Amino acid sequence: MRLTLVALVCMVLQVRADVYLHNPRGSNNRLDERGRERANANRMFDSQNNNRGGYNVGSLYYYPGSIMNIEWTNQHSCGEANSHCELIIQYMCSETLRDGTVTKTIPEKDQNCEGYNCNTDLEYGMHEDLDYYLGCKYRERNTGLFTADQNMNNRNTAINTRQNPQGTRRGYECPEERDYYPYWSPSPWKDIAIMTNNISRCDYLKTESENVKSRFYCKPPPGYLRARQANAVRNNLPLDEEDCEKIVFAGSKAEWVEAPPLGGGAPECLETPKSRDNHNGNGPGGFPNTFNWTIPNDINDNCALRLRYNISTGEFPAETDSSMNANNNNNPTQLDIASLVGLSEAEAKQRGYVFEGNPTVQPLKATVGNVNIGAKLQLQLAINTAQYGRTFEDRSHSFQIRQKPESIPANAKIHNLNVRGKRGNIVQVYPAVEYDFVPNRLEMNVDDYIHIQWTGSNTNPENNDGQGLRGTDRSNIAVTREQNYPEGTPGMAVPIGEKFGHWGNNYPEHLNAANFLGLPRQDRLNLALVSPGQFKGELSELDDAGTYFDLGPRKITSNGTGTFHYMCTRNNNFSNRSQKGRIVVNSTPKVEKDVGFMGGEVTLNDMERITIPKGMLTERTKIEIAQCHKQDYEIGAGDSTESKYMCVKPFREFADGKKATIQMKVKSSGTEIYRSTDTEHWQKIEDVEYDDGVVKFQSEKGGVFVARSNYRTRNIIIGCVVALVVIAVLVGGVFAYCRRNPESWMSAKRNIDQIKLSTKNQI
Repeated sequence: MRLTLVALVCMVLQVRADVYLHNPRGSNNRLDERGRERANANRMFDSQNNNRGGYNVGSLYYYPGSIMNIEWTNQHSCGEANSHCELIIQYMCSETLRDGTVTKTIPEKDQNCEGYNCNTDLEYGMHEDLDYYLGCKYRERNTGLFTADQNMNNRNTAINTRQNPQGTRRGYECPEERDYYPYWSPSPWKDIAIMTNNISRCDYLKTESENVKSRFYCKPPPGYLRARQANAVRNNLPLDEEDCEKIVFAGSKAEWVEAPPLGGGAPECLETPKSRDNHNGNGPGGFPNTFNWTIPNDINDNCALRLRYNISTGEFPAETDSSMNANNNNNPTQLDIASLVGLSEAEAKQRGYVFEGNPTVQPLKATVGNVNIGAKLQLQLAINTAQYGRTFEDRSHSFQIRQKPESIPANAKIHNLNVRGKRGNIVQVYPAVEYDFVPNRLEMNVDDYIHIQWTGSNTNPENNDGQGLRGTDRSNIAVTREQNYPEGTPGMAVPIGEKFGHWGNNYPEHLNAANFLGLPRQDRLNLALVSPGQFKGELSELDDAGTYFDLGPRKITSNGTGTFHYMCTRNNNFSNRSQKGRIVVNSTPKVEKDVGFMGGEVTLNDMERITIPKGMLTERTKIEIAQCHKQDYEIGAGDSTESKYMCVKPFREFADGKKATIQMKVKSSGTEIYRSTDTEHWQKIEDVEYDDGVVKFQSEKGGVFVARSNYRTRNIIIGCVVALVVIAVLVGGVFAYCRRNPESWMSAKRNIDQIKLSTKNQI
């Protein structure tokens, strides 16, 4: 049976809904071009983005378990009611993946490559390999997909899609796999995260991910693809088992094979971050949209990251299939446009309200006598059905995932601090961005590690604004001067701990006086001079500094707590946005994470965490869990705490009838758990479970939580002990007296009975 499936391929306004990776640096098919325009839009993949996007270089390395702050901009809205939007982040690693050294597209035939093997010709950039592409080119396309009124006659393989009906080749990318997710045939791309404005799709998307679900495909006999490439055989690879096993070549049969899951677990699925229409810039609050990726233990020297952006307008159904296709090239599609404009099906068709290429519509319906005046006014709409319901894409330059040094504990958290952007003002670099540190605001804890690393370029357009030698990208780090004037609203945005440097200053602190994360002077010197990386030379504007810098991972100790403001001394030109950043190092642990409708877990350490169930949050929310300072949340004089104070934010209720599970470490099992949202009024939490130094309980909202001794039980025990001591002392004294005075025995006995009765009443 032929494969038929419903795909998210609806219509979108015909605009350039581009998407650009900024960290890690997206290529947009660039490679060291000196001009603003990329040299070859077909070099590695089909981005459909603006030719000026992308960065020339971007190769860095990362350790497993470290956090990469993935940052991007997208041209059109996500997370709003006027569009259907999904963002899919993936990565792949391969021994043959590479950036290449030329901007030419890698050849399709081995005889055109050095050594007659395109997979190993290092001159050309390559992600997917040649065998993968040939398997796509000679595999039947999925005829269950919506292709609108595009001419698909005799275009019957997976390189022919509604967005690419002619099958134009871009590197070794498979057009059908690019345009649709989840894809039904094997792909080398592992899923990292899926962000969608239709959160009800998450369960489906997570279970259908190739990370966790196998794929079946028709494995051709040896030599079959090359023979098909040379037209020695004519049949394409089918999408079903029965037809697959009919293929025979050189005495061997094709096999219907199950490709195992790629591994790594189901991807995270959450709501798309909100962004504005026609605004290729920051999201809400003025900050870029980001996703924090924990680098997997997938050690490889050749990896790349891919971001795909599927966008369609909100006026139309989000799902459709081949049943809506045009009957032939002369008829429109079967999509219901009539109900959108309030017309009957017959009238809509008569007046041109149909979904087809460049339709002519009659917007007015007016008659005078027998004359149809409205028909005199007809407008042609510039509609290309191949460009409605589009997928845009960007891919990073290659990067490495290296084995973590043995000196770093396995469970240590490593924060990557990098540099994004390129030389020039915002007009010159757009749709790329100006220089900045990534993340621009970083918060970490004592005993965490920071890995500071960046790369620049020597081939930026020479007429772009900036300091130093024309055409060069350089960065460095120096702590800014201490605050010398008031700034901001008093009492607002108070830095955590001691403050070093100031946002508003544009001069660095003297190296000997500066404190940056408690790092030694040599590290601070290396950060300022981008060394080692060159031997002496002109360094006032870093002209002779190398393009690449790596400080290596550094552990943050208690000497490095506080709030640190730092800058790049070179990229501080008035015509450009200044390049500055802030790092906050907490003396007590704190963790935050975006959690949405699908729920999730925010872990502070091995024993303390909060688990948000599915459906508890109605929108994407930043959940924060931290150890609070006791002096800020004292529960009351004379009450003994049995745990550290734990803050869970936000303090508001999450959702009606839903509760999160909170786990805390306590000193003993005889404790009670209390919560406060104002640090003055405390409420006892009922139904607490105790298990080997840990308590679990449920709460419908955040707040400050603490365990304390059960003071009622404690007072009863203390009272009993005191009473028994008193009895023992009195009884001992009476017997001693009676031995010396036998005549007083009867009187003493009566006194003892009264003391026992009185003590019993007290207890």
